[in-house]
This record gives sequence, C-alpha cells and structure tokens, in this order.
Amino acid sequence: MSTTDHVAARLERARAAARQAGVDALVVTPGPDLRYLTGVVKHSHERLSALLLPTDGDPAFVVPTLERPGLDGSAIEAMDVLTWTDGVDPHALAASRLGAPARVAVAADMPALHVLGLRDALPGATLELATPILRQLRMRKDAEEIASLRTAGAAIDDVHARVPQWLVAGRTEAEVGEDITRAIVETGHAEAAFVIVGSGPNGASPHHEVSDRVLATGDVVVVDIGGPLPDGYNSDSTRTYVVGEPDAEVRDVYAVLQRAQAAAVDAVRPGVTAASIDETARAIIRDAGYGEYFVHRTGHGIGLEVHEEPYIVDGNDLVLEPGMAFSVEPGIYFPGRWGARIEDIVVVTDAGCEPVNRRPHDLQSC
Repeated sequence: MSTTDHVAARLERARAAARQAGVDALVVTPGPDLRYLTGVVKHSHERLSALLLPTDGDPAFVVPTLERPGLDGSAIEAMDVLTWTDGVDPHALAASRLGAPARVAVAADMPALHVLGLRDALPGATLELATPILRQLRMRKDAEEIASLRTAGAAIDDVHARVPQWLVAGRTEAEVGEDITRAIVETGHAEAAFVIVGSGPNGASPHHEVSDRVLATGDVVVVDIGGPLPDGYNSDSTRTYVVGEPDAEVRDVYAVLQRAQAAAVDAVRPGVTAASIDETARAIIRDAGYGEYFVHRTGHGIGLEVHEEPYIVDGNDLVLEPGMAFSVEPGIYFPGRWGARIEDIVVVTDAGCEPVNRRPHDLQSC
C-alpha cells in the first residue's frame, strides 16, 4: 500500500468512527493524532494548521502560506490545501470549509487559542474532544506499528545491556544519565525522551530523573528509559539494578515484584479487562504486605506517545483486543529508602501477548 493509500485508509476509518459517534467533522491540529492520520510532523503555534475531516465531504488541510512548502512530498498534497496569510482569520477559513456542522470534535492537544477561535467561527456548533473517536483507531496497532514497537523494544534492550558498566560507586546519577542518553541515540532512537536513574532513596520516587547524588555500594537503582524512533514510535523499559550485592530485604521484596510482573504479563490475552491485569499484579504485592507501596497504575498504552490508551488501571473495564500495546510495570517504593520497578512493553496477540522487551528480569548486580 502506498503512503497516500495508507493515509486515505486511516482517514476513512476516522471518518467512519466519527460518523458512528454522531460527529459531523474532526479538526486535528499538529500532534500525535495528526501524525497518525497523515504522517505529517508539525509543531503547533499561534498560526493555525489543521486537518479538516468532515464525515461527509472531502478532507482539507489549513496551513499558513509560509509553511506550505513543508508539506511538499507528504500525503497532504492529495487533499485540498487551504493557505492563508497573516491578517486573514484562519478559523473563519476553516469554518467556511466545514459549512454548518452541529458537532465538531477537536484534537485533545489543540491549543486553547484555536479551540476558542474555532468556537467563535462556528457559533452553531458544539465542540468536543476527538479523543473518544481517535483512540479507537490508535490503540489497536496494525502490523507496521507493531513492527516499529519491536524495533524500539530491541533498541532499548541494547541500552539496558550496557547499563551495568555505568553504574559504578562514586559516579553520579547525572553522569550515568549522560551515558544512557548517548546510547539511546546510538541505538537508533531519534532522541532520549526520558532517562530516570533513581539510586537509593531517589528510587522511591517513580518519576525521579537524575541528580548529583553519588552512587554508593549497596544502592538499589531504578533505570527507566526510552524515546522515539525516527518514525515516531516509542520505547519504554525499566530494569532495577544494585551496586554491589543486595541485602536480604532487597532480595525478598524484589522476588515479590518479579512474581507480580511475570503474572501480569502471563494474564494478558484478548477478552480480559485492563483492570484485571492491574489487579493480577496488585494482588500479589498486596498479599505480600507491600500494597501501600505500589503507588501507580500497572501500565499505559504506547505508540506515537509514550503514554496513551489503553491504561492498565483499576476501574478500566476496557476489554483487551489483539493489537493493543501497553506497558506492564508494577513497582514497590519505600519512601526515603529505596524502590524497584520492572517494565516491559507487550502487544496483545490472538492467543496471549508478545513482550517486545527481552532483557532478563532478575535483580542485576553491577
């Protein structure tokens, strides 16, 4: 399938989903939704660029004249491109193309400047989020997307394989983070989106990044890293290490965490709910007496965003289907002391799931 045909197919699926939801048009500004639908990577700012996708009618793209050359060679050229110059009201231009819709769904990351401008230009329309429509498409990955997630998983695994050489007593978290950042790019990522090196008490903060704390013998170190490939699909994987040898408490607690993560991965299959995967991991940690120290959801979807749907969390009764991709990452965190987390990305298959991360889950001494 050509790029143009690929985009046309995605646009038609989005149009059908919008029609089923009773929405008259989608308006999608730069961001992951636009990249998913058209392959176009742009940045949003005060000048409006937007895909206009009516449920009945042809798609169009509004773009400032000075940015029109940036669309050369893209799938956007197969649709009407409406250009505008400074001094022209782009929201009125978009409204004139949309006609008189009753319900318009806008991308979740559309700047308020453009949401309000579009609202004023379409006084008879109700504006709502496009997320409930587009998430139906984006959280079910196709074969090409799954291939990208496999590539991203293998690349970040290669980085984790090198981490032990950098976790040396006397070095700082920041120094280790610099090594990891370089390695992420060296393995084919476009950039390092995040690098968490949480040593000792910093490991008890799930979203700690790096600091000038000096690693010491006996430190447990949480390393959570990832980033996008050039095609936009992301890696995300966490392993826990120890500088030197772990003590008995660390070994015992980590064994519970390892069982919980493995059981949750084994429970992933079509037909079960997202909440049930969370409960599988949480029950093992809770029964071992550490429930209060597992302070976040078990997982999040991944694709063009590091965090997207589906979310693997209590209360989410979404039934898993083949093609859904998400993290399985329980953690145990003792405030002021240490923490641990194990994270793999998995893709739901017809019979179960396929982890895209293959590094060992054992607590690794450095």
